[in-house]
Amino acid sequence: MVLMAIATTCLVLFATWGGSKYEWNDPIILALIAGTVLAAVAFVLVERRTAEPIIPLHLFKDRNFNLTTIAGLLIGVAMFGAIGYLPTYLQMAFSVNATGSGLLMIPMMGALLVASVVSGQLVSRTGRYKWMPIASGVLVAVALVLLSTLKPEQPLWEICAYLAVMGLGLGLNMQILVLIVQNSFPLREVGTATASNNFFRQIGATLGSAVVGSLFANRLHDLLIERLPAAAAEGGAPGGSNSLTPAVVNALPAPVKEAIISSYNDALTPIFVWMVPLALIATVLLCFVKEKPLATAIEHDVLSESISEGNILITADDAEDDAPAQASSAR
Repeated sequence: MVLMAIATTCLVLFATWGGSKYEWNDPIILALIAGTVLAAVAFVLVERRTAEPIIPLHLFKDRNFNLTTIAGLLIGVAMFGAIGYLPTYLQMAFSVNATGSGLLMIPMMGALLVASVVSGQLVSRTGRYKWMPIASGVLVAVALVLLSTLKPEQPLWEICAYLAVMGLGLGLNMQILVLIVQNSFPLREVGTATASNNFFRQIGATLGSAVVGSLFANRLHDLLIERLPAAAAEGGAPGGSNSLTPAVVNALPAPVKEAIISSYNDALTPIFVWMVPLALIATVLLCFVKEKPLATAIEHDVLSESISEGNILITADDAEDDAPAQASSAR
């Protein structure tokens, strides 16, 4: 557990600090990279020898687990990297308050909820699920392309429509990937496989936020340096880029305000395009997932083992209900 925590922490720190707080060749960044590699290698070696590993390495022998884990990580990077800075962008570019920018995200969450519920119903009725995460990757890629066209003069309903497309894509993805993993392992390993898959997806989400945050901050800094001097000559400059808030920007003279808003727009929208290949790679990987029939019953030996280990509680009523069936099968 300690080695996994060290590897994860070093990974997130060098992704966050690299290129922003420190140069990529800075000794601190190089030490964090080395720490990530060494801790990860040590973790694998320990997991191979321990009797009860945290992440059993044999999970990676399953094709569906590998494909869904990598795809989930990539989608996590694209999703959190793309939408993490949208509320701030909406406040800056469209002069809405924090509450308003949060409300503008409702179409995405609503579409995500609808897609999750409908996809679950379809899987229950048809038993088919492979096409859903593939369609999800396509929708996420389309949404990212649409978001890359954002302009401060666009009507808000268009942004809401783009976010709804993103929500539909995410809704078809999140639970189905978990279902694929759970359907690929016996009952005794479902919990471990699900937790491992979710762990790597969270790593992707964290990396997405860290990397995109670093890219966005660097681009914004460069654009502000480039555009603010000319704007300041016309209307006066703000106290510093670190002090920029929506309230401060809205109170600035028009030339300075326009320079800052255009800098935010030009710093963020290209990042959406950079996330598109990740969604497409995830889509291609998911095409190779093997669609296995959904499990509709628990094998008797696995059920008995789970009961003996205390993982499943059988009540007296359950035992009475099972007794006639067992007597009938004995005959």
